[in-house]
Amino acid sequence: MTPKEILLAAMRHEETPITPWVPFAGVHAGSLLGYDAKSVLTDADKLYESLLEVNKLYLPCGLPIMFDLQMEAEILGCDLVWSETGPPFVSSHPLEESGSVPCLCNLPQKEDGRLPVALDVMHRLKKSIGNDVALYGLICGPFTLASHLRGTNIFMDMYDDEDYVKDLVEYCAAVCKRISDFYIEAGMDVIALVDPMVSQISSDHFQEFFSSAFSDIFKHIRAQGVFSSFFVCGDATRNIEAMCQTRPDSVAIDENIELLEAKKITDKYNITLCGNIPLTTVMLHGSQQDNIKCAIDLMDAVGQKRNFILAPGCDMPYALPAANSIAIAQTVWQTDSMRQLLENYVADQDEFEVILPDYENLNKPLIEVFTLDSTACAACTYMMASARDMEELFGDKIEIVEYSSTLKENIVRARQMGVDHLPSIYINGQLKFSSLIPDKNKFAQHVKEAIKEIEAK
Repeated sequence: MTPKEILLAAMRHEETPITPWVPFAGVHAGSLLGYDAKSVLTDADKLYESLLEVNKLYLPCGLPIMFDLQMEAEILGCDLVWSETGPPFVSSHPLEESGSVPCLCNLPQKEDGRLPVALDVMHRLKKSIGNDVALYGLICGPFTLASHLRGTNIFMDMYDDEDYVKDLVEYCAAVCKRISDFYIEAGMDVIALVDPMVSQISSDHFQEFFSSAFSDIFKHIRAQGVFSSFFVCGDATRNIEAMCQTRPDSVAIDENIELLEAKKITDKYNITLCGNIPLTTVMLHGSQQDNIKCAIDLMDAVGQKRNFILAPGCDMPYALPAANSIAIAQTVWQTDSMRQLLENYVADQDEFEVILPDYENLNKPLIEVFTLDSTACAACTYMMASARDMEELFGDKIEIVEYSSTLKENIVRARQMGVDHLPSIYINGQLKFSSLIPDKNKFAQHVKEAIKEIEAK
């Protein structure tokens, strides 16, 4: 079987000779040839060359073309801030003040924004490697897209204006279907709806506002004979069953979700589970042996070569050492021989000593936001935006700091603090919000209480 055949067999819920693997290389693909993130997301030739390099080095069964959840938002009027080492992030929200909904007659065209780059590369890769590797088209999911357009106000809208949220999500779902049509026409084998914001809401809210939209999109994709994937980042444990009920062919998760517990649910619905190699603690900062062990542990935990795809939990960091992904690829294709390399394996010890703040003697409330990376992870972006809302309300009466796990010392800090899920918000050392975008009023009340406590000392 070719790598593509193995991946598609997994999507059909068949037993496979090896565990298929999909490196979500994203902007990391550009790093392999020395291209920065903006270059690889705006230049078709550079993106094409970079993805061929990913295919050569990482021996994937499936290959995503472009991992950029801001491309659709940019077309619809959002401003972007670009980075050399990560995808852009949304810096403005065109519907933030107006509370309007775009007309369904106003949907993206193939010539809009950076769609020509993505479509050009899709067509070229389909011709060059499409017979051997399954190609993924990644689309920004309807909730995250709605968040890009409306900003953090969408979380208040769910309580104050339910009809508005439903109308906006209906429009965003229409955008998703339009983009999926373009990608299917370009030859994509799998259409993945990537919607990290799903991890930031309750199951009730998912069912009320988003379930029918996702179901409709997956039905639309399935009608065209193409496989689908529902990709969520963060601790979406409470929403896994509801996600399965929208009938995607696969569900992709990150390390915030316990793999075997998720697989019990996905197996119940005969859905293929994809995940969940930790991005930073293992892939970015770990050794080759750490990555080999992680891959083997995940494959052994599943215990069967059916309904499982090994993959990173999300978009791979730009600076991730290529040797670590190569080690995972070799583990997938030569599992028995790679086991032997672990006979003398000893995990590295933390090299950083982190001193935590003296929370009992602070001069002002300290809001600590633990993220994967707020410039690259949409859920983390809006968690930080919520913290910035408090800065607007309270000014210099509070202090805000972000600890991104792209830095190893921040991983150590999170471990010392007992942070279980990203993103999370702590106030004066106490966990207040874990993988759940806070209600603005509730957040403000916590801050007011913290201010009073400090003033009372």
